[in-house]
Amino acid sequence: MSGRSDLDVLVVGGGNAALCAAIAACRAGASVLVLEGAPRFYRGGNTRHTRNMRCTHDSATAWLTGPYGEDEFWADLLQVTKGRTDEELARLMIRKSRDMLDWIQEQGVRFQPSLGGTLSLGRTNSFFLGGGRAMLNALYRTAHKLGVAVEYDAEVIDLDMAGGRFRSTTVRRADGHSTVAARTIVAAAGGFEANIEWLKEGWGEIAENFLIRGTPYNRGSLLRVLLDKGVEPIGDVTQCHAVAIDARAPKFDGGIITRLDCVVFGIVVNKHGQRFYDEGEDFWPKRYAIWGRMVAAQPDQIAYIIFDASSLSLFMPSLYPPISAPTIGELANKLELDAASVEATVNAFNNAVQPGRFDHTIHDGCRTKGLEIEKTNWARRIETAPYYAYPVRPGITFTYLGTRVDRHARMKMVDGTMAENMFAAGEIMAGNVLGQGYAAGIGMTIGSVFGKIAGEGAAAHARA
Repeated sequence: MSGRSDLDVLVVGGGNAALCAAIAACRAGASVLVLEGAPRFYRGGNTRHTRNMRCTHDSATAWLTGPYGEDEFWADLLQVTKGRTDEELARLMIRKSRDMLDWIQEQGVRFQPSLGGTLSLGRTNSFFLGGGRAMLNALYRTAHKLGVAVEYDAEVIDLDMAGGRFRSTTVRRADGHSTVAARTIVAAAGGFEANIEWLKEGWGEIAENFLIRGTPYNRGSLLRVLLDKGVEPIGDVTQCHAVAIDARAPKFDGGIITRLDCVVFGIVVNKHGQRFYDEGEDFWPKRYAIWGRMVAAQPDQIAYIIFDASSLSLFMPSLYPPISAPTIGELANKLELDAASVEATVNAFNNAVQPGRFDHTIHDGCRTKGLEIEKTNWARRIETAPYYAYPVRPGITFTYLGTRVDRHARMKMVDGTMAENMFAAGEIMAGNVLGQGYAAGIGMTIGSVFGKIAGEGAAAHARA
C-alpha cells in the first residue's frame, strides 16, 4: 500500500469505532483501508473484552426488559459525569444511539438477554451474543465482504499534514517504514492506557501499580502525533474509565473477567483494614467505575472486598476464586492484613446495620447508622460463614484525554479552525462526552455512533 494516493478513507485502529467507520464509509461508496497496530490475534483493542452497549429504545425487545428513553439516558450521563460533558455531542450520541441497535444488527452483530448478575442492565443495555469478540468478528466479516482492506501490525507513527489537512501517514511494519496517502483519515486507535510512562505524567509513580484491562498495544501513538501536530486536546491525563479489578490479574489484557461486581454486597477496606467509601451509594452500573480511582488513592493502590456466604451467588465471579476462611480473623491473616483492625471494622459495621428488607434490585434503604462512612443501601450484617474476600487494584480500561471534535466527528485544531479531512471516533475522542465518570456500555455507544458519523463524513468528503 506504500504511497497509495487513490485511497478515499484511511481508518487507523481496529476496534468497534474503526470498523463502524470503515463499514459506513464503504457503504457510502468509498475505498477504505484499515490499519490496525496490533497483531491479528489482538485486533480490536478494548472491543475484544466488552459485553454490551447502551442505547435508547422505546419498548422491551427480545433481549431488553423495558424502555430506556433519551431523557433518562441524558440524566444518567449527567449524573456520572457531574456535568463534565459537551451537551451538544452527548445529546447527539444519545439521539443517534436509537438507530444504532438496528444498524449494528444489519452489520451482522447479534444480541442476547443479559445474564444474571451482570450489573442489573437488562433494561438499559443490549448484550452481544458471544461477547465482544463475537461482535468484533461480525464487523470484520462484514467489512471484508464489502471490500474493506485490513492490515495488521501496522502502527501509524507520523502524519504529513498542512494545517488541518491530512495528506499521508508514516506506518511502521515488521519489514520497515512506509507511507500511506489517502484523501481522508479517521482516527480510531483508542487511548494511551497501556503507556505507563504517559499515565505517570498525570498520576505519578503510583501508575506503576495500575493494571491495564486491555491489550498492551493501546499506547496512544496516533493521539500523541495528532496533539503534537496541532489538533486541539480535550480532557486531561488523569481522567479515565478505571474500575476495581482482581489484584491477581495480569498487567495487561485481563479483560472483563477480572472485574469485580460484588462491592455493593459487602464492605471494602484498605491495607489498614479501614473502610473509605459508601459501598451502597447507587446502583452498580452508575458507580462501578468510580472504584478504580478510589482504590488508586489508597495506600499502595490496593483494597479488599469482604463479604459472606449469603452474597456469593449474587454477582458474576472473577476469573480467580475468592479467598475464603471460616472466620474474619483468619480471612484477614490470609490477606496479610492486621486481623484486629479488620475484625473491628466488620464488628462496627455489623453493629451499625439497621433493620430493613434487603433487595439488590432497588434502592432498598438498608443502611447503617452511626459510622463515620455510612453504607446507604444494601447494608446487611457480614455474619454467615465462610467469609470471602477479593483483593483489588485500579484497572484502567481507557483514557479520556483525546481530540476535540464537532458534531460531524471532524477534529478541531488549536487555532480554532476545523480540520478539513480529519475525523475521529471512539476512545480517542471519548473525552468530548466523558469529562469524568462512566456508566456501563457508553464506550461502545460513543464508538459506534461517532464511528458511523466519521465514516460517512469521510466518504462524503473524499468523493465530493
